[in-house]
Amino acid sequence: MSQPVTSKPKQLLAIGYVWPEPNSSAAGKHMLSLLETFKTAGYQICFASPAAQGEHKIDLAKLGIEEVSIALNHSSFDEFIRQLNPQVVLFDRFMMEEQFSWRVAKNCPDALRILDTEDLHFLRDARHKAHKQSRQVTELDLKSDMAMREIAAIYRCDLTLIISDYEMAMLQEQFKVPAELLHYCPFMLNLSQLQPSSISFSQRQHFISIGNFRHAPNWDAVLYLKQSIWPLIRKQIPAAELHIYGAYPPPKATDLHSPKTGFYVDGWAEDAFTVLQQSKVCIAPLRFGAGLKGKLADAMWTGTPSVTTSVGSQGMNDGSKWPGAIADDPQEIAAHAVRLYQDAEQWQLASEYGYQVLSERFDSDVIQGQLLAKVANCIETLAQRRLNNFTGMMLQHHFHKSTQYMSQWIEAKNAHPK
Repeated sequence: MSQPVTSKPKQLLAIGYVWPEPNSSAAGKHMLSLLETFKTAGYQICFASPAAQGEHKIDLAKLGIEEVSIALNHSSFDEFIRQLNPQVVLFDRFMMEEQFSWRVAKNCPDALRILDTEDLHFLRDARHKAHKQSRQVTELDLKSDMAMREIAAIYRCDLTLIISDYEMAMLQEQFKVPAELLHYCPFMLNLSQLQPSSISFSQRQHFISIGNFRHAPNWDAVLYLKQSIWPLIRKQIPAAELHIYGAYPPPKATDLHSPKTGFYVDGWAEDAFTVLQQSKVCIAPLRFGAGLKGKLADAMWTGTPSVTTSVGSQGMNDGSKWPGAIADDPQEIAAHAVRLYQDAEQWQLASEYGYQVLSERFDSDVIQGQLLAKVANCIETLAQRRLNNFTGMMLQHHFHKSTQYMSQWIEAKNAHPK
């Protein structure tokens, strides 16, 4: 009697720039949601990274995801990926594509190569540069060496995930990246777990700001609060307190802690939702950055109105309305924060609108279904997709040859140090 044929489980390899820390950063949370999406679709998942493990790293093994440490510029990766033989390889940020994709293409040429940008690094970098020089971003800032590297990585991959509709439009309109290479994949939130907060306006107290201190836009926002915004709020509400939470606070941040002025640097929060839900207003005065802001989605989830900037809100609304307020001037930011803190009616309207934004933009059921359908289609049509993407084939041919030789030179140099 013949044995029934059982199909081998699909295998996905994710190559991480860092190990996921979903309680420390929006990027970590988004990566985890991507892994969970593929897991629900029946993929066996291996997460590999050359990075050191941080203290807030999630235990992927407990989720049924294999963890593997890999080396940069080392041929051991070649044998590793040949043995794994994944159908899909997911690169976390363009730097991992640059480092490993030539090895993937060489050893598993039929694997679908997906790039997850997290956010457009060249956009964040251009804004940071312009901010430091107190000027507007120019076309020259945007069309930088980093932009060339990141967009070349997009072309070399079969599909690239873009977290923000603003960044989707920028890539297509300003850089003429073909739409078929891109897929819009914002935060994926399980709305079946969303319950309006039971903690009312009158039960809450204090202002809050939250964000990983290792992320430059967050650290700049803390300084901006300390130097320009908080004194204006404190002048109007002398007993007010601002509590700042975030992973990895450096000494320069903890040195800002000043209970006398109501400015508290509290550091790591075990549960961001808990501290947000107990707070009355979230302030996120981000002056540069890119992508979506997890702290603002978390504020909406807990019914906490937020005051942010045009950069902070980008990709999270249609530009006309916000569950709180959008302002780019310190005086206006402070005025909106004070109004929300003191006006129960305005606070309630903002709190309720946040739930509407989450429902309209970040429903995991919808986004996961679209992503898995897109991936399945890409796998089925992979050969034709690559023929259609001649620019990508050309970039891969030239860039990966030079990367291969450089990597092999580094490996040989490391093996025979002087």
